[in-house]
Amino acid sequence: MTAPIRIILVGLGARAQFWMRVINASPDCTIVGLVDPVQAARDRALAQCPGAIAAADPQDVIGRIAADAVLICTPPGGREMLMELCCVSRLAILAEKPLADSVEQAERYVLMAEAAGVPLMVGLNFRYLAVTQHTLKLFETEVGSPAYGRFTYERWRDGTLARLNKYPLTMQQPMLWEQSIHHLDLMRYVYRAEPVEIFAKTFNPPWSMYAHEANVSALITFDNGVIVNYQGTWAANWQTPHFEWRTDCAEGIVSQADQFGDLRYAKRADEALTRIDLPPYEQWIDDAIALLAAFVAGLRGERPLECTGRDHLKSLRMVQACILSSQTGQAVNPSHLETGAEQKAGRVRPSDNQNRGTQ
Repeated sequence: MTAPIRIILVGLGARAQFWMRVINASPDCTIVGLVDPVQAARDRALAQCPGAIAAADPQDVIGRIAADAVLICTPPGGREMLMELCCVSRLAILAEKPLADSVEQAERYVLMAEAAGVPLMVGLNFRYLAVTQHTLKLFETEVGSPAYGRFTYERWRDGTLARLNKYPLTMQQPMLWEQSIHHLDLMRYVYRAEPVEIFAKTFNPPWSMYAHEANVSALITFDNGVIVNYQGTWAANWQTPHFEWRTDCAEGIVSQADQFGDLRYAKRADEALTRIDLPPYEQWIDDAIALLAAFVAGLRGERPLECTGRDHLKSLRMVQACILSSQTGQAVNPSHLETGAEQKAGRVRPSDNQNRGTQ
């Protein structure tokens, strides 16, 4: 597949605006189809992609025009028909996270795509930030293996702003499903480990604009011994955001003070942190460029497909474990939440090391 990959973009809301810009600037991809039930959204997108075919119903585009892949930018709930259309038409899938609004539904999608031989990648763009890649290098070159961490994300997310998606205002566990999924996935990715125990509490402060719980506190243990204290909220009662991810390692610490940058490190005896010079970065664009490049490389067989649906299930199990732990007051091992169908399809069972947590 050396010709530009032909993409159908489904869902033309806030996230799609970034994707149209990125895809239109890429020599490796082209947008051939646009799907959204809102006429104004289709008109706006057609102005940016004049050669594409637009429709309100995905059934009028997917499988009916020549394409190679579908980029799903719809809310996570209600993607059943989309996934079925993609699998029947043998079109590769790049889906915005989370893949579904329940782990059980996400598992069905993963098994469906695997059975159809359809590549399925989830848009976990935070993995592709320069700050994330440089953190990995610091572990290897400066501070040694991670031992424990503290991850704090405090934000007043005004869900009424026009530039933001509105569905999180009414969804169950919006912080976990829409924001913490990034953070939990980053922990797995950066620490190169799988969680074996999560003890969590979710709640909603009285001033929250969200219908369900917008705060998450969790203590997470990984199979390599790393322990992380996590605090995340969309209902911080101060409009100035705060982010800090500190990891204490064998020979020092790594500190990230902005979710898109501000990376520093120090050895034990250092009097001050050393700043890492990161390349210039445009938020939501550069990470999408890197993610799209990985998707293209995976489809062309240049490297294994990254952020696969099956790998995504492991991060979604962390979300599920947080919810169950908050409901029961007990620690939960995410690997114990795998279904028999998932284990059989993956031909993998949790290792003895993964089984050491409590449920």
